[in-house]
Amino acid sequence: MSIEVKFITKSYGAQKALDKISFSAQKGEIIGFLGPNGAGKSTMMKILTGYLLPNEGEVFVDGINVLKNPIEAQSRIGYLPEQNPLYSDMYVREYLQFQASIYKIEKSRVEEIIESVGLTPEVHKKIRQLSKGYQQRVGIAAAILHNPEVLILDEPTTGLDPNQLQEIRELIKELGKEKTILFSTHIMQEVEAVCDRVIIIKKGNLLLDKPLKELKESKEQVIEVTFDYKIEEQFIQKLPNIKSYKNNFDNTWYITFDSEKDMRPAIFDFAQENGLKILELNSKNQSLEKLFKEVTSS
Repeated sequence: MSIEVKFITKSYGAQKALDKISFSAQKGEIIGFLGPNGAGKSTMMKILTGYLLPNEGEVFVDGINVLKNPIEAQSRIGYLPEQNPLYSDMYVREYLQFQASIYKIEKSRVEEIIESVGLTPEVHKKIRQLSKGYQQRVGIAAAILHNPEVLILDEPTTGLDPNQLQEIRELIKELGKEKTILFSTHIMQEVEAVCDRVIIIKKGNLLLDKPLKELKESKEQVIEVTFDYKIEEQFIQKLPNIKSYKNNFDNTWYITFDSEKDMRPAIFDFAQENGLKILELNSKNQSLEKLFKEVTSS
């Protein structure tokens, strides 16, 4: 296991930030670590890096106990905090060489990382002259200089424009081929585009831990259909495998089915049997954003 978290509890006075959280991660996994504000995400990440100590539980990174051997564990971790701590008056290469000197890394590694994260065109600039997207690249470059097994990214795409989002997304996916990445974000589209697995926490409790593919393959399907005239709900109830339904506007129905089978042909047959014409028919898969709202709203 690259990451193994066992029954971690952390309290700030009377407030419990984490309550017996447990999960593990394998090499090559990119995990979306999600939760509303105040859920405990940043606290968990700081415990993983050894920056904070829990009240109870154990954390292992690459088989090393973070609490007992923090320095050794930290040598296996790359961390990009939400507030990217860069020295804005330093040049890009100068800053990365400074970081490399801390880890006692050869300068040739700096050049290799500059190229791998796409910083070559900007290397002659001071960090304050860079766009937000390139500043995030510098932060990621600093985090992977020492070739860590585990990469922890706290809100790495906040404040980026669409082009920068795409660039950082591709960089994270490339890094995820060889490393374990724990990726905290509020942007659900980024999770769907980048992650293999989703963990959702709320008020310090783990609510969900599932592969993204499994979530996308949910049996539940939603179909929005508009008929040529309004019908009563007792007719809609005749459709097979109905889980719920709602009359959105006059002739339009929003119908949820509990079935792996595509239910659109059943709706066509239903319309023909009842002398109806279908004016519009749309299949709407449950999005991660909707799932997130359902899981965290209770």
